[in-house]
Amino acid sequence: MPENNSPSPSIPRPQVLTEKALAALQRFSHIEAVSGIALLIAAIAALAWANSSFSASYEHFWHTRLTISFGDVSLSQSLHFLVNDGLMTIFFLVVGAEIRHEIHDGALANIRMALLPLGAALGGILVPALIYIAINHGTEASDGWAVPTATDIAFAVGVLALLGKSIPGGVRVLLLALAIIDDIVAILIIAVFYTSNLNLDGVAIAAGGLLMIFMFQRMGVGMMIPYVLPGAIIWYGLLKTGVHPTLAGVILGLLSPVRSMPMTERPLDIIQRNFHELLDRFSSNDTSDHSVTKPLKEIQQAQREILSPVQRIQATLHPWVAFGIMPLFALANAGVSFAGADLESSLSQNVFIAVILALVVGKPLGVILSSYVLLKLKWCELPSDVGWAGIVLVGLLAGIGFTMSIFIASLAFDDPALLAASKLSVLCASGAAAVLGLSWIWMRRLIKGKKSKVNSA
Repeated sequence: MPENNSPSPSIPRPQVLTEKALAALQRFSHIEAVSGIALLIAAIAALAWANSSFSASYEHFWHTRLTISFGDVSLSQSLHFLVNDGLMTIFFLVVGAEIRHEIHDGALANIRMALLPLGAALGGILVPALIYIAINHGTEASDGWAVPTATDIAFAVGVLALLGKSIPGGVRVLLLALAIIDDIVAILIIAVFYTSNLNLDGVAIAAGGLLMIFMFQRMGVGMMIPYVLPGAIIWYGLLKTGVHPTLAGVILGLLSPVRSMPMTERPLDIIQRNFHELLDRFSSNDTSDHSVTKPLKEIQQAQREILSPVQRIQATLHPWVAFGIMPLFALANAGVSFAGADLESSLSQNVFIAVILALVVGKPLGVILSSYVLLKLKWCELPSDVGWAGIVLVGLLAGIGFTMSIFIASLAFDDPALLAASKLSVLCASGAAAVLGLSWIWMRRLIKGKKSKVNSA
């Protein structure tokens, strides 16, 4: 056997330490509460930057233009555009993949399972929208009615994770399903209400990208990289159409197959067969390039196909989205200048008050009332480990709008003062909703603790 394939008598200490550090980092990145904390730190940093003596540099930095030229063709956009319209497409891709997975094999897999989170989500969208419209009806601020309708998945689930394992699994599933439905509705709202007149040339370009995706899928292309090209074509087509280009990510996510590519053998059987073939090759010192490359290639392909494409998208991109794209989005958008919000203006005040009331009061009210009606009509049942305390908790945490709410606000308002007021109100309301959710559980635990002491006495 060649010397470079023989086991090393001892592994260098720097390598051991590096492997341990990477393993710890990987475990750390899969803790749900951590992604919410990263998002919060980025938002606080943006607020501090925008209200510091270096506030001018905040706006200047995010509006710095990057230009790419190729011959006579050039593309010039700001850093803010690249984050909000470019990188956020990857965020929406993961959201689309989560929706696709839940519809196929999750909380939205059948109508009986989906009815409670669906009704709760719709109630949590309608009531906040009505509260906002009631306060801002007939004014130029009325375009922001959709700002308080969405729930931030990462932040809400992250706060729930802070409560520990004592929270029933059914509560987490209900909150996750509700947030996903919220995102579906928010995506539809963006497509319908925040889209300018359609450009048919853009529609044709996006359709070409879709056809390319279907062609790749029929050809059995299982790797993600080739789909970057049709995804980019759809993104450009939607941008030219007038639809927000980040919806290209949703389209790609929803079109992701939920089953692995058809193969003549099961992936695990392929791995086992080629593994034994490699052992035989190395035992007989037959380690030529061709004899080793072929089984290794088959193992690599089979290893990839153990998970379906929709699962691979979530597993591969989630850490990048949770710890890269979303904090970057918060850093680029949460930097609201308190002076720029101009809360002395009655219109800005109305936006500020309406968003806070809609998220902190309207969201839980809509979730609880719609759940009560559905259960009273016996159209659905509470999960076995979820009680009304869990429903109240889900309603309170659903008031954490953050990412999607700020995103919609940037589409809804052209007036800088109204945009700043809406962003500031989303930040305040999301923080208040998180505190109320944590306080609700801590209060319940305190009451239970006192009751158990009385009973034991």
